[in-house]
Order: sequence, then structure tokens, then C-alpha cells
Amino acid sequence: MQVFHQIEDVPASFGPTIVSVGNFDGVHRAHLRVLREIVSRARQQKIKAVAITFEPHPTRILRPEVNFKLLTPTPEKLRLLSATGVDAVFLLPFSRDLSLLTPTEFARQILQQGLHAREVHEGYNFHFGHKASGNVTSMAELGRELGFETVPYPEMRLRGEPVSSSHIRKLLSEGKVSRARHLLGRSFSILSTPGRGRGYGSKYTVPTINLSRYEEMVPKDGVYITRTRVAEECFDSVTNIGNRPTFGADSFAIETHLLNFHPLDLTPETQVEIFFLARIRDEIKFPSVEALREQIGRDVKRAQRYFHLMGRE
Repeated sequence: MQVFHQIEDVPASFGPTIVSVGNFDGVHRAHLRVLREIVSRARQQKIKAVAITFEPHPTRILRPEVNFKLLTPTPEKLRLLSATGVDAVFLLPFSRDLSLLTPTEFARQILQQGLHAREVHEGYNFHFGHKASGNVTSMAELGRELGFETVPYPEMRLRGEPVSSSHIRKLLSEGKVSRARHLLGRSFSILSTPGRGRGYGSKYTVPTINLSRYEEMVPKDGVYITRTRVAEECFDSVTNIGNRPTFGADSFAIETHLLNFHPLDLTPETQVEIFFLARIRDEIKFPSVEALREQIGRDVKRAQRYFHLMGRE
């Protein structure tokens, strides 16, 4: 998959293309429906399928006061987009200048002149251009003028829930990782490296890995059944998100307790990815380390039952 950052990066001979424009945060089931269709249509016509997205997320430029958290940081989003089969991603640097382009300017400069689009596929609530003044209707009108067809998609709902990045973000903020997994089409995960912990896990409880500082979306504070990938190895695990109140700690931490543990050779660069499967409980301040140890034992047993029922011995 090719990645372009500027119009000038696109070879003159690259088009024609079939395109979808969006933030694609989470690359969830509704995104996948559109992306797989543009790949299929492009293969039929023997042309290129292109996803246009933005870096940074427009909210971070247009509403800097909002502490906006991504479901998928850009490297992970690119990996997921690549897995759909698109030929290229146009990763547009989002700036105030770009936000001032009118819908007509965006369609002409990016879609027509830059990518020679034949078709543009968008969700029902798509907006673009200055002050989000363009929508799928105006895109269709521009397409008739500029020589491309606009293909709209209705809202996707699963079990009555909208498949959207904002709704998935809401579910995660409530700790509903199982429901988020259904809408994403995969387990929600975070990717980081080992951080320096306080040593409580190994001293008092079970082997743990503390993640280094992670700035993007994480589920609600609490304890979760997880799978943890450490470099190329995967472990059943129980992960705590929060402030470790039993020890009087006042700093946020993500620590994962490895159940089928064996000694690991960790470096500061080792990749650690945590996949969230189910929520166990809220984070609690226990009266003693012994009470915490007993609760962790119960959490571990619950996780082991979960993995057993899922076919993991």
C-alpha cells in the first residue's frame, strides 16, 4: 500500500481511482463495508482504490480545547487500512488552511485533479469542506460537474446500535468492551511499550507489565479480561486501568497481569499490545495488600473460566 502526504506525491499516471474520504478512526465495520466495496469496484475496473484520511484528526485542530482521544493512532490505522486491500492512503496533513477549502475546492483539487476520481463512496453523514458545509448531496452535485459518481451508504446498525467511531468511543468510556468489539469487528486494543512500574505486581501479586504513558483512548478505569501480546508471544491476562488506590498511588497506570507467565526479556522498545475482551469490575481501594491479593485471585479465576469457555485451556 502506498502512502501519499501531498497532492504533489501522487504520480500523474496514478489515476483513475475509486475513493472514500473519512477519518476512519477505529476502522470499524461501517468503514470496512465502504472500503471493501471500493476495493471490489476498483478491481473490477482495473484501477486504484484510495482512502483519503487526515493527520492529525481534524478535531485536534478545529477544537483544541477538547481532549480528543483516538481509537486508532495513525500507525495502527494505516495497518488496518492496508489490510482492507486499498492501493493507497492519502494521509492529508490537516491544517487551518486545509479546513478553509470550500467543498468545491476540495472536490476539484483533491478528487478531480489530484486523484482523477471516477467514484466517491461516502457514509450518509459525511461532511467536508469549510465549516463542514458539504455533504453527500453536494458531493453528488459536484461529481456531476467534475466527472465522478457519488455512492452514498446508509447508516449501519448492529443489534440496534449505530456503528460509528463516536458510539464506540462512548462504549469504551463506559467500560463496555464486549459491545465495542462487536461494532469494531475485532477486540479493541492498545499498543505501547513497557514502562517503569512501582514493583507492586511482582512483589505482592502476580507477574505484571506496566505500560509506558499512553495518550489515546483507553476503556473506563477498572479490571478487564485481556490477551496481551509481548513482542511475538501472547498471554492470557488480567489488566487494570486506573490509579492503584490500595497503594495510595496518585498516578494513572495500565498494568497487565500475565496468567500463563514465563520469564521475558523486555527492553524499553519491546512492543506490548493489550486486547480487551470483557470487563470484570471497577477499580477498588482495598483495606490491605492481602485483601487485594485475594481479589486478584478471584479475578484470575474468572479470567481462566472465560478462556476455558472460549476454548482456551
